[in-house]
Order: sequence, then C-alpha cells, then structure tokens
Amino acid sequence: MAKQKKQPRPKAETPKGFRDYFGAEVSQRTDMLRKIAGVYHRYGFEALESSAVETVEALGKFLPDVDRPNEGVFAWQEDEGDWLALRYDLTAPLARVYAQHRNDLPTPYRRFAMGPVWRNEKPGPGRFRQFYQCDADTVGSASMAADSEICAMLADTLEEVGIPRGDYIIRVNNRKVLNGVLETMGLSDEEQRAAVLRTIDKFDKVGADGVRELLGKGRLDASGAYIDGVGLSPEQSEPVITFLTSKADSADGTLTNLRAAVGTSEIGAQGIAELEQIADLLAAQGYGPDRIVIDPSVVRGLGYYTGPVYEAELTFDILDDKGRKRQFGSVAGGGRYDDLVKRFTGQEVPATGVSIGVDRLLAALHAKGRLSAETEGPVVVTVMDRDRMADYQAMVAELRQAGIRAEVYLGNPKNFGNQLKYADKRNSPIAIIEGGDEKAQGIVQIKDLILGAKIAENATLEEWKERPSQFEVPRDQMVARVKEILAGQD
Repeated sequence: MAKQKKQPRPKAETPKGFRDYFGAEVSQRTDMLRKIAGVYHRYGFEALESSAVETVEALGKFLPDVDRPNEGVFAWQEDEGDWLALRYDLTAPLARVYAQHRNDLPTPYRRFAMGPVWRNEKPGPGRFRQFYQCDADTVGSASMAADSEICAMLADTLEEVGIPRGDYIIRVNNRKVLNGVLETMGLSDEEQRAAVLRTIDKFDKVGADGVRELLGKGRLDASGAYIDGVGLSPEQSEPVITFLTSKADSADGTLTNLRAAVGTSEIGAQGIAELEQIADLLAAQGYGPDRIVIDPSVVRGLGYYTGPVYEAELTFDILDDKGRKRQFGSVAGGGRYDDLVKRFTGQEVPATGVSIGVDRLLAALHAKGRLSAETEGPVVVTVMDRDRMADYQAMVAELRQAGIRAEVYLGNPKNFGNQLKYADKRNSPIAIIEGGDEKAQGIVQIKDLILGAKIAENATLEEWKERPSQFEVPRDQMVARVKEILAGQD
C-alpha cells in the first residue's frame, strides 16, 4: 500500500492586503468610535447596523472613485445562483435599507453606522483591503441645511477625537458647479465629459498647468511616459482652469469667481446658490473659514455625487518614510447623492452624508504623538504559592469590583522573575505580591512598576537598593492604595 503524503502545514501569515490588530490598536479604535458615535448621537442621528453582506445587484455596478465598473468587491455565487458580496462601503447598504423599510422609517431618516468594509483592490503602503468607516447620512431632505449640518458635525467630530482647530480644514464644493462648467465648454459627448472628470481628479497631483496639458494634447508624467490628452482646444479648457483656481480669500470672492466660470449655465448657477446657502448657514452656527471653507479644488468623487461635496483635510506636517515633510491629507469625505435610492424605488430620494476613515484618523494621531503605541495593562496579582490560588482570585476580584482592571498570573509560577517580566510585557502599572510571610502578617507588597522603571533608568545602584517603588500595606488597604497609585500615575 502506497504511503500517504503528509499534508503540508498551513502557512501562518496574514492574507495580502489585510492585517491583524492587537490590544492597544483595538482599544484606541474602540475609544475613537465611542467618541464619534457620541457626536453623531448628539446631532440627532440614530445608529444602524446593517448586514456586512449584500447582493451584488443591491451594491450596484460601481464603486466611488474607481474607474472599473463591477470590480473591487469580494463576491461569490450561492447555490441558488444569486451573487453576494461583502459591502465596499456603508452608503450602498443604507440605500437598500431605506428603500426596503421606508414605510416604517421617519422622513428624513438620519442614521449613523460604523464598521469594517472590504474592497478587492490592489493593496499598497497604508492601503488595506479591510478598513473601518464611520458614516452619518440624512435621507429624504433636499435642504442645504442637511449639508451644512454634516460639515459642522464633521468639524465637531475631529475636535472631539483630538484634532484641534487649526490642524484641520473642511473644504466644500458642488458637482452642479462643475456640470455648469462642462455645459459652458459645450461638451455633450458623455465619453469626453467622463475624460474631463478623470482629468480634473488629478488636479491635486499635477496642478493647473498639468490639468491644462492633459485637457489638451497631453503631457509627460514623472516617469517620462507620455500621457495622451483629452484633445480639447485652449478655449474649451479654460473654464475648467478658472473653476479649479476660483478660490479667493473670502467665500464671497470665491463665489464671484465661480459665477465667471459657469457663465450663463443654469445648473451652474444653482450649484453656486447652494454653496452660498451652506456658507450662510455655517456662519449662523459660528463655523468660520478657520474650520470650513468653500474650495473649488475639491474634486474627488465628483462622478459619484450630485450636489455639494466635502472633504476634511488635516493640515499639519508629518515625516514620510524618507524623512521628508508632507501634509497628512484627507481623513473624511462625503456629499449629496440624490440618485442612489432611486435605483430601488424608481423615484429620486435626496440624500447627503459623510464617511470618516477611522484608521486614517488613528494614524494621524499617532503621527502627531497624541496616541501612544501602548495602552496601560492590568494590575497583576503574582502567585507565590500555587496552592493558594483561591486567595489570589479573591484579591483580584476585590480589585475588579472596585473598577480596577486586574488579573492573576496564570502561567507557571515557579520563577517569580518571569512573572514580573510578564507584567512588564503587559505594560502593567502595578504588581501585587503576597507570599506566606505576608499572608501571616496580614499585609501585601505593592510594586509600582511605572515608578520602578523610571528609577531603573535614572537612579544609581544605591538609590535602587532602597526600593522606594515597592512597599507593604495592610491587606485590607490594598484596594485603596492601588487606586491612589493609579491616580498618581495618571
């Protein structure tokens, strides 16, 4: 009988484009989600948790900001023949939920949602196939007050999670203004209009001159390769450049420049009027240009949105992998998408919303040193006598009942040094020791690990021998002294 081949062991590796998150990262994300949810809730939005899986038909035939229709999702076919996919964002599921339950929901329906989304795209540095989003949307209101409220809430959210005023700016634009520009250019061919939109999306990378070249004959890119242009004449291209460079020192100045860019276009004038309403509503709430500005250079996602669009950008500098200064960039974006629910109902349903990239925000706070790579671990009750585990469990229960994070060492207690190494690895603030002698005397030893680490770094050997970071207290005072030490460490 032939010998069966041994099954190879599976590789212990994370799939490409995914990553694992450990203690501190998970805790920090949870804390951020709690703060964001608090702001959303304060603004009157209700939580919604929809399915992570949708039918491919319900998700639609496009991804925002992706040029490849029907690409970018993780999908599979059921035995019954239906195609299902993991959600690629939280907005497409909202459209399905609202269309399905609209008779039972209030109008407008204001919801927020938080959770992971999945995109089957090529991964890159800082770009993963699974990431967290925090969305807030208002469905069923065409009022610009809904859009201004989203912008105000976004500003409040950034400040709530630790981005102070002056370190961010929220920029607002309107797709209708761009439609007016395209109308002024005399472009009726849909393929040509799409090419112009793709070119405009490159404004932040190539600037006005680069856009001008790409709208015309083309240009050499950084690698030396020649990129064919759209083929417009200089006269046709100029309204786009005027539009992209319309930002002035004040909202009124910017709106005046935009009026020149759209000329007599009715849809363009409507977009400018909407921007003017948003600016007035924000000013009435006390949100000035130090936080929110009208900025025509916000072009991202204009193929997806139908009206106002907004983007939150962090303005402080960080160092890249090569030590060069660069701005951190965008952490949130959104806008009005009045056509999304229509796919299900056949009727236009106005909607507007914003999505915050949680992982991006966390990375920004780490880059600014506002978040530590580690979080404080539990108080560790060491085990000096394995036959007295009940005593140690009673001690840790008292600590937990007092609201203190604590655990008993559950490894091999034979080597006490290993227990302290474990506590250090857990970033524990305190270790508690009770051997047979301490038990007989009715005391415990409390070791302040934070202070001990500082002394070990800076003190002489003689100073260390005095061990000021370790002391004994009566057993019935253990909880009170631990609270006192933790308060001092904070």
